[in-house]
Amino acid sequence: MIREDVRNIAIIAHVDHGKTTLVDGMLQQSGVFRENQEVAERVMDSNDLERERGITILSKNTAITYKDTKINIVDTPGHADFGGEVERVLKMVDGVILLVDAFEGTMPQTRFVLGKALELNLAVIVCINKIDRPEARPEEVIDEVLELLMDLDATDEQLDAPIIFASAKAGYAISDLGDEPRDLQPLFDAILEHIPAPEGDPEAPLQMLVSTIDYNEYVGRIGVGKIDNGTIHVNDEVMLVNFHDPDKHAKVKISKLYEFDGLDKVEVKEAAPGAIVAVSGISEIHIGDTLCDVNDTKPIPFQKISEPTIAMHFLVNDSPFAGQEGDFVTSRQIRDRLYRELNTDVSLRVEDTDSTDRFKVSGRGELHLSVLIENMRREGYEFAVSKAEVLYKEDEIGHKLEPMEEVQIDVPDEFTGAVIQKLSMRKGELMGMSPAPGNLTRLVFSIPSRGLIGYRGEFLTDTKGNGIMNQTFVGYEPFRGPINYRAKSSLIAFETGEASAYGIFNAQDRGIMFVQPGDPVYAGQVIGENPKSDDIEVNVCKTKHLTNTRASGSDEALKLVPAKIMSLEQCMDFIDTDELLEITPKSLRIRKKILDQKQRKRAQAQGK
Repeated sequence: MIREDVRNIAIIAHVDHGKTTLVDGMLQQSGVFRENQEVAERVMDSNDLERERGITILSKNTAITYKDTKINIVDTPGHADFGGEVERVLKMVDGVILLVDAFEGTMPQTRFVLGKALELNLAVIVCINKIDRPEARPEEVIDEVLELLMDLDATDEQLDAPIIFASAKAGYAISDLGDEPRDLQPLFDAILEHIPAPEGDPEAPLQMLVSTIDYNEYVGRIGVGKIDNGTIHVNDEVMLVNFHDPDKHAKVKISKLYEFDGLDKVEVKEAAPGAIVAVSGISEIHIGDTLCDVNDTKPIPFQKISEPTIAMHFLVNDSPFAGQEGDFVTSRQIRDRLYRELNTDVSLRVEDTDSTDRFKVSGRGELHLSVLIENMRREGYEFAVSKAEVLYKEDEIGHKLEPMEEVQIDVPDEFTGAVIQKLSMRKGELMGMSPAPGNLTRLVFSIPSRGLIGYRGEFLTDTKGNGIMNQTFVGYEPFRGPINYRAKSSLIAFETGEASAYGIFNAQDRGIMFVQPGDPVYAGQVIGENPKSDDIEVNVCKTKHLTNTRASGSDEALKLVPAKIMSLEQCMDFIDTDELLEITPKSLRIRKKILDQKQRKRAQAQGK
């Protein structure tokens, strides 16, 4: 049976090419909102961090109705660190809208997400977005997309993909560049015409692959997926199985069933093949599970999610200021929160260690882990994290392998030398150099993942904020040798107390300060950056001794250099292997792992 009344699509693109804005427009023009209803921009980015950073972190489901056809839409992340989200949601759909910026053209993540879609043999609609940008070059971008499709061995049908031109922000789409822009109707028509309707046998035994997990404090885990065959009803008893785990056989009951309508989940009593539904009431449901008929348990094959490439240790905060600012500070609270994250984040790994106060957390990149850290911080958690480290593998002969990235950098000509020099020092190999849109030069590097740890801040400084860097994980290759992460070192507080203007004034000649007068500091805390290679201890709590003699000029105001206030990512980039980042809801402090000066020097002498 072919469900002509349903279309299932995902919107895929490089980060910031306009996916979420396009979904906004589709929801607005399909009548999901009342005419007088106030709707926030990027309504699908429901998480605070998504709204602040302007990126999509979690894939979202929505649905609209056009010409009596229900169009289920999945908005996917564009950033490489959340690629695990993209891989799994593509199993729910029959086609994709590939969104490409009319100025930037095809970018590394465009290749990644399109490659995944073509592997699954999904139908493609190419949408050239932002054609109203002054520097837009839509014709050239079409050529880039066709070249990319050929590079990725697209089929003849995929190469004949329809091309739509759009401005998601202005809310219009056109089939030809000479057409008069009105609304998004040409895009809706292309979806009905070119995206195949889902097929399935409603009388066959039930098969539904769980592609996404949602989580709700009231109902627990919610499994979202597409029904391939059979019909599902509320109160049905079904079997939970998994293609990659043959031992998993659990009989479960469907307590509630939902379909998507606009931004809402609507309760339904039954659903037929081709429908994207959400089921609740199954505590042990995971991504990749198949809900089957009790008497016919055939799991649907599911592509394994790419493994994490980088890890950090999350520790209980044991600094002198521990417990002063956080609501959740114990190892049990931190452990429960980390394991709860696994309910929705398929690319994350959490492991207990020999110490009850330390947990190993592995993810797809620094951004992936920093989003988790920032969310926990906002929820009132207080903890410490170690420097990010990459996860190595071994080949059959025992050779060490490390994760590798392809990095594409667009920079003005005058900064290319600095970028090449820095990345070469980090074991990067320049693979190509070519002109890029906007009078920029495009550099393509092959570099170990560990070579990029701590580089983003340097990159912004070296290019004066004019560079654009994108990275894509490409696999494991032989280890390229040691990297010296940081030529600079730390200024360390000598004693615990309150930083004074006089103390900072005397210390600021040694380097860049991270603290301001009045900030509480403790012995062993990193309070600045030393341009030389050795750590230096300074006393920023020192106050001026009062005398009853007034000398000429002694009471002049002290001229302090403004402190460098660092973001979470900058702190994660800065810390070295013998340091920790203390994270509380109100503060970020870098500190030495060993706070006591004598013990620290003894450990250094012993090579620890």
